Amino acid sequence: MGEYEPKIELHFPDTIPAAKGSTLKLECFALGNPVPKISWRRTSDVSFPNKVKLKNSNAILEIPSFQQEDTGTYECIAENSRGKNAVRGRLSFHATPHWLQTMTDTSLSIEENLFWECKANGKPKPSYSWLKNGETLISEGRVQIENGALSISSLNLSDGGMYQCVAENKHGIIYSSAELMVLASAPSFSQNPLSRVLKARSGCDVSLDCRPHASPRAISLWKRGTEILQRSERISLFPNGTLKIANVTKRDGGSYTCIAKNQFGTTMLTLLLTEPTRISQGPSSTEITVGESIVLPCQVTADPALDVAFFWAFNGQPIDFHQDADHFERVGGVSSSFSGDLMIRNIQLNHGGKYICLIDTDVESLSADAILVVKGPPSPPDLVVVEEVTDSTAQLSWSPGQDNGSPITGYVIQARTPFTVGWQAVDTVPEAINGNTLTATVVGLNAWVEYEFRVLASNSVGMGEPSPPSTKIRTEDAMPDTAPTDVGGGGGTKSELVITWEPVPEELQNGEGFGYIIAFRPVGLVTWTRAVISAPSVTRYVYRNDTIPPFSPFNVKVGGFNNRGEGPFSSIATVFSAEEVPSVAPERVSAKSLSAADIEVTWEPIASTPERVLGYEVVYWEDDTKPDTVGKVRITGNYTAVNVSGLQGNTQYYLAVCAFNTAGTGPQSIPVNVTTKKPPPGQPPQNVEWNLTGSQLVLQWDPVIALETESEVTGYIVLYRRHRNNDMYSIITSKTSVELTLNPNDNYVIQIKTLSEGGLGEGSEPIHIHQLSMSVISCCRLLFCLLPALMSSYWVFNQFGCLNILLCSLQSFSAS
Repeated sequence: MGEYEPKIELHFPDTIPAAKGSTLKLECFALGNPVPKISWRRTSDVSFPNKVKLKNSNAILEIPSFQQEDTGTYECIAENSRGKNAVRGRLSFHATPHWLQTMTDTSLSIEENLFWECKANGKPKPSYSWLKNGETLISEGRVQIENGALSISSLNLSDGGMYQCVAENKHGIIYSSAELMVLASAPSFSQNPLSRVLKARSGCDVSLDCRPHASPRAISLWKRGTEILQRSERISLFPNGTLKIANVTKRDGGSYTCIAKNQFGTTMLTLLLTEPTRISQGPSSTEITVGESIVLPCQVTADPALDVAFFWAFNGQPIDFHQDADHFERVGGVSSSFSGDLMIRNIQLNHGGKYICLIDTDVESLSADAILVVKGPPSPPDLVVVEEVTDSTAQLSWSPGQDNGSPITGYVIQARTPFTVGWQAVDTVPEAINGNTLTATVVGLNAWVEYEFRVLASNSVGMGEPSPPSTKIRTEDAMPDTAPTDVGGGGGTKSELVITWEPVPEELQNGEGFGYIIAFRPVGLVTWTRAVISAPSVTRYVYRNDTIPPFSPFNVKVGGFNNRGEGPFSSIATVFSAEEVPSVAPERVSAKSLSAADIEVTWEPIASTPERVLGYEVVYWEDDTKPDTVGKVRITGNYTAVNVSGLQGNTQYYLAVCAFNTAGTGPQSIPVNVTTKKPPPGQPPQNVEWNLTGSQLVLQWDPVIALETESEVTGYIVLYRRHRNNDMYSIITSKTSVELTLNPNDNYVIQIKTLSEGGLGEGSEPIHIHQLSMSVISCCRLLFCLLPALMSSYWVFNQFGCLNILLCSLQSFSAS
């Protein structure tokens, strides 16, 4: 055959979808004489990133870890001396949803409002839905749903429960869950009790708190004796229930009672005037040696009628006398009227700092402070050097630091690796390193691990700060001495034995070239079958053999090896081979249309089959040729019915049911077909007229005639909502008129929708009704202004004692 231009025989599709993080391969093969050369380019002229690999004489283009920036049109060019040819394909990107914002558990009082929002990202952009206690939430009435936002107004007890926000696209679905607790309780002072007695100094300001626990929030008022307190120049009453009395005098003493409504609780508070308290002797700054003891004085002169309490703080933190009882003790009692001294026993270096004595009485607080200086332990050693290293030891040397007034008595060595949390003490030879020794051998190290070391010195005062770390070194390698753990497995597909294990941590692999030896045998046999995996991170091995019986037991063990040799095996575990898919299809499958979007599918469970049945899967499609499945619904358990939702109205669907287990799905049942109901009318009620007389509102509208492709109208639903509490009410009627009784002190929004077997139809334009009582007042004012001109009109008194003119033209003053 003579020379001819390249002809591309094998190439990639025009459009190729790719998932985020996947590895994509494009293959291009061409014939020609001379042999054509293959090259690749992006039509956008953007160069290939370094991660792109060309294989098999450029016939295969491999893109690992596919990302958004890798999308675009790729071109394969085959060229020789006779000419060239090219093919193109476009790479597209998709990603499953992932959360950007989730919701948290929430507790709210009854009648409060709830707002939750969740946000997710993905490609394509995910859609949202909401569940309550596993049931789908519908946006209506108090419950409003807008994408990932859920709001519930005027909560009641039935709103409590477990909620889920669902985000999904065609590549996946994710859930975020939170619990809503709705609280309702009468007022109680058990959580915020009032003091029975309050002592106040003359001339100061006093605040009395009244904060009962109540859901919804309680209304509080104050009494002095039997008299209800009112705001004045010196008395302030705050919305949170607090009573404040400014510039207290002896005349303000007495019994004060707080009453909380929602159910009420009371408590009494008595005011007592006292003289100021003063510190007679406070602590003073001093120096002390570690191990000694000291008493820091704190004494006051106070009115005998007052309770005096002493508290101590160290470096800004309260002293815990229970936790630090070995060193700290109060002297003089917790609430002595005279002394609250602090004794510090066996003082350590960390006891140096600022001490504050705090004195609290019923009416005031005082403080005094002092600085305590404590002599310290040795300074850090220096110049830590690793002189020699093996697979389990390291020889160290160092130079001493300052002894800070007390001779160094010993050293401690610590080590750190990339696998440890912080620094850890290590074993040494000699076991105890005295203060004159400046070298030691660290033992018990792991092979082929990177270490760094530091040294700490001690003297009679205590342990000093650590030295700077040594240079990092790696121990020599050795054979593995640790076996994999958690050996198990199971599952897989027919004729497979799946074996799993927990990998050996890197710090215990003891060298390079680490891998696993998998040994297995049928239970009852002696000979082991072995397999080798040269990858330290692998945790799964699959053995395939057509002779493996389904769900049969095997003895399994896993060991490790590296370049130095093999290590020990794990203990023997029992693992079952894969089971077979169910061999029988469900029978007596039937389907029934529930609405324009829902179908109920039922079947008889599989009574007897040699394979396990974990649940059932319903697949459905529109075209009986079944070119592609529209969707599927899977349920786990011995269920015999499921609802398929989100369907198109007036559409014929075919449905089939099959059983499944861990091996996959079994044969499908004979398909059944059913047609969803026609969609509800798309035309809303028109020509809505209303007439308002007093509090009676009469509505009427034109009947809605459904199209041939729509469900017949079976009635109407009138929805009306009060603005004051956002409550939603409804009335269902088969007529085209209705009469409503409205509260004259509230505003309303009214809407009318059609009812049909296909669901609710479109709503009419909302009607806004303003406060009737305000409308009547405006109407009365207008009538008095127009009285001379309307003498011939018909007048009547309404229930508000106001004259109304029964003219249609004046109805606009009652609503807008």
